[in-house]
Amino acid sequence: MDLFDAVGTDDSGIPDGAGGPLAARMRPRTLDEVVGQDHLLAEGSPLRRLVEAQGGAPSSVFLWGPPGTGKTTFAYLIARAGGRHFEEVSAVSAGVKDLRAVISAARQRLAANGRETVLFIDEVHRFNRAQQDALLPAVENGWVTLVAATTENPSFSVVSPLLSRSLLVTLRGLTDGDIRTLVARALEDERGFGGSLAVDDDALDNLVRIAGRDGRRSLTLLEAAAEGAKSRGSSRIGLADVTQAADTAAVRYDRSGDQHYDVVSAFIKSIRGSDVDAAVHYLARMLEAGEDPRFVARRMMISAAEDVGMADPSALQTATAAAQAVALVGMPEARIILAEAVVHLATAPKSNRSYTAIDAALADVRAGKAGPVPEALRDSHYASAADLGHGAGYRYAHDYEAGVAPMEFMPEGLEGARYYEPTTRGFESQITQRLARIREILDGDT
Repeated sequence: MDLFDAVGTDDSGIPDGAGGPLAARMRPRTLDEVVGQDHLLAEGSPLRRLVEAQGGAPSSVFLWGPPGTGKTTFAYLIARAGGRHFEEVSAVSAGVKDLRAVISAARQRLAANGRETVLFIDEVHRFNRAQQDALLPAVENGWVTLVAATTENPSFSVVSPLLSRSLLVTLRGLTDGDIRTLVARALEDERGFGGSLAVDDDALDNLVRIAGRDGRRSLTLLEAAAEGAKSRGSSRIGLADVTQAADTAAVRYDRSGDQHYDVVSAFIKSIRGSDVDAAVHYLARMLEAGEDPRFVARRMMISAAEDVGMADPSALQTATAAAQAVALVGMPEARIILAEAVVHLATAPKSNRSYTAIDAALADVRAGKAGPVPEALRDSHYASAADLGHGAGYRYAHDYEAGVAPMEFMPEGLEGARYYEPTTRGFESQITQRLARIREILDGDT
């Protein structure tokens, strides 16, 4: 069970939070209890109309925002409006078959008694195109009200036909004041501690800082700190309780949840930023939390190609070798192999020019800039090729002193296009000089 899953559900299938962690118990039951997101909840706003089941509201919605900002809460509130049935699916584990089963049941329910179904999909960005396409008929025909939550920009992770049929709502991280409100409510509310605990000012300040605009994390920290205070027989949560709770929470790393993505993101960005110590720290956090070392190795191979690139081509060799070695050796020894690869990548010179080159070329191809292959470059190894002019005018590179033939290789319409522009860092500095001479010869400037 996920750390934040509730134990029970109400008659609509919505988790009621009873008996669950503090964050689940304190989940808002009405719009009036929602903290933050005031920019979305003005009278007459699309999200408010959807939550209140007012006519004219869009049938489906994508909730995009950082962790702990209320995405799941809004899904529950939308489901409760109008007595809708609630179904929750995780994009981590669900397949097309699961989606079709839920949609089929929703159609039957709608036909039998007119009861609508809210289909909540968490981490929708992890669905592939086939899974997203399977949702289209249900959304278009109104068989379900889709509420999809994501921490990634849906414009890049969701197919446009699905996105165009839905309302896109952007949630913001909570303010320090919002976090304080959540903590105060949890301390006083009967669903929380019912006034049995208080928190010292310096402890509260530290908790707010550590929570990092994440409401769910603030309540998780508060609950852990409260356990610490109770264990020493105190009704006041002190600074030491919060500090110890933060250490405990650091290893509550959900491999399928938000913190998974946050730590992985920090890991890759630390490598990219050449902070070897931070990169090793995030590696340690992942491994200590039980992250699959093969997953870490795969991400490092991507980083070696994307961020180090041709500034140090051996970085990809190191990352690939590490991935193979990790698969053969396993933990705990794999930590040493991964650490060695992290040090190489983080301290290597950086260049993303290969990455930007392929993306620029893909952009041209997708824009229709894909003219016919020049006659000289076409396949000439079949009987009628010569009659068609294939290969005519082709210049064999090895016949030229520099090993570069002065001719046009680009298709029509892209003559002179430049995608790869090397830096002057690391090994790529040598490419810069050589490439300049190559392009001079290709352009005929011999």
